Amino acid sequence: MSSQLTAVLIIYLLIKGIDRIISWVNLRHLEIYGKYVPKGFAEAVDQETLAKMQDYTLAQGRVEFAGAVFDIVITMIFIFGPLLNSYNNWIVSLGFSPVISGVLFFLLLAYMSLVIHIPFSLYNTFYLEEKFGFNTQTIGLWLADLVKELLLATILYTIVLWAAFRLITSFPDLWWLYVWAFMLFFKLFILYVSPYVIEPLFNRFTPIADKNLEKKIKEMLAKAGLNISRVFTMDGSRRSRHGNAYFSGIGRTKRIVIFDTLLENSRESEILAILAHEAGHWKKKHIIKRLVIMECVSLAGIYLAWLLVNSNLPADIFRLEQATLWGRLLLVGFLASLAVFPFKPFSTYLSRRQEWQADEFAVKLTGRPLDLARALVRLGKDNLSNLHPHPWYVAFHYSHPPLAQRVAKLYRQ
Repeated sequence: MSSQLTAVLIIYLLIKGIDRIISWVNLRHLEIYGKYVPKGFAEAVDQETLAKMQDYTLAQGRVEFAGAVFDIVITMIFIFGPLLNSYNNWIVSLGFSPVISGVLFFLLLAYMSLVIHIPFSLYNTFYLEEKFGFNTQTIGLWLADLVKELLLATILYTIVLWAAFRLITSFPDLWWLYVWAFMLFFKLFILYVSPYVIEPLFNRFTPIADKNLEKKIKEMLAKAGLNISRVFTMDGSRRSRHGNAYFSGIGRTKRIVIFDTLLENSRESEILAILAHEAGHWKKKHIIKRLVIMECVSLAGIYLAWLLVNSNLPADIFRLEQATLWGRLLLVGFLASLAVFPFKPFSTYLSRRQEWQADEFAVKLTGRPLDLARALVRLGKDNLSNLHPHPWYVAFHYSHPPLAQRVAKLYRQ
């Protein structure tokens, strides 16, 4: 093994080691402090429920740890071992054009990743989620979802990969710019059609039956300057007892989707508070801001990828016998995944900051901070959330502020 490859391996293992240590510290922190009920949760969360919350988080942590170790082993064998060269050489031996070969290379990798992670999905759904009373789906529905996801992924991946490799082979000096522009257009297109084409493949959406609640929702959001065309209920209970709600749509007209589980388990005032929070994201233009930041980073990343691919440096470091375009792109992507790790706390911090702003907007819109506090407490209880995450784990993995902190702040207002 060359000194360069050894250095990359050490960096990879160091990053994964740090990530595992952070996860372990988070679980140890929960074991120590998990018996304490945070402020604002006392009426809804007793010691029995708190113990169940702790057990659920610890069980999730063990499964996540096993999955992470499994991924490390697979990566070690494939990237740092002999499999990448064997697989790459086999793709070359098929004799297809660079575009078809590139599509096939990544598409088959996606299939293999899906297959080897099926046991984890089955265990998580039919043992862990079942054990804690969340799973409601049958094996038949799980298989149907798997087939739909596979077909949908095949279609979307093929379109994206074919377009990307066509642009790369046709415009060797400017493909980084054209690929970035195409990906931006494709993301916006999917964002637009997903509520009407993709989401209905997996769930049923029906107009909300409670017309009085619908009227209150529209009146509240009209005060915020949001034009809501429809309010829908989604049959989330077909798969899980977890609850949620979200906005969808692009432009001036938007629609709201509320899980039937959330409607069943929450008070009207709590639902309004949750939707006021979501409205805050729209009014603060958080989605647009995230998109702008992501695309600026993406543009810089694709440009750097263009430089690395043209330099053949990744192929040299990983001793790729045939420096194929698709092989070099895969290795650049792997190196990029290592490079972005130190920036994860900054990314999650920006996301948490936006969540605080959305909470503040919801309070101003409704004038009832305790409604949002109670809604968050109920969601935490119903979803068996971790009420005592370690700050290190929050910094690297939490896109939302810890529930206990949000509730405590709302009670102070």
